Amino acid sequence: MFELNSVLERDTILIGHFPLCQLRIMNDSQFPWFILVPQRNDVSEIYQLVDEDRLQMMAESCLLAEALHDAFSATKLNVAALGNQVSQLHLHHIVRYKSDPCWPDPVWGKLKSIPYTNENLAEILLKVQSLLSDDLTLPSDGAELYY
Repeated sequence: MFELNSVLERDTILIGHFPLCQLRIMNDSQFPWFILVPQRNDVSEIYQLVDEDRLQMMAESCLLAEALHDAFSATKLNVAALGNQVSQLHLHHIVRYKSDPCWPDPVWGKLKSIPYTNENLAEILLKVQSLLSDDLTLPSDGAELYY
C-alpha cells in the first residue's frame, strides 16, 4: 500500500490520480505549484523507478506541463525533483511569471506560503481537472480537496 510522506500530505492538496502519480497542488496561492508523486514506496530518485514507471512518470509530467503552460499562460515552467527536505520522489511543476514575487530566482524558501482560500482553490482545481479530465481520476471523496 502506497504511503505519502507526511510533509507532502501536510503542505499539499490532492487533485487526482494519473496511472502512476498522484497530482497534488502546493497550498501556496502565490504560485500555481503542482507536484507529481509516483505511487511507489521507498523511491527517492527517478533512476530507482523501473523502466516502465520512469517512462510513465515522464509522460505524466509532460502532459501536466503542457496543460499548465497553456492554462496559466506561463512565462516559464519550472520542473524539478529536489528531494533535499522530503526524500520521497516527487516532481515539482511551478508556473512562473516575470511578475511573480520571486522572479527570476527559485521559489524555494523565499516567501512564507499563503494558503488558498476555498474559492480560489475551487477555481484552480476546476481549471486543472477540466484540462486533464481524460487522463486524471478524481478522488472519490470530494471533501478531500478542501480543508
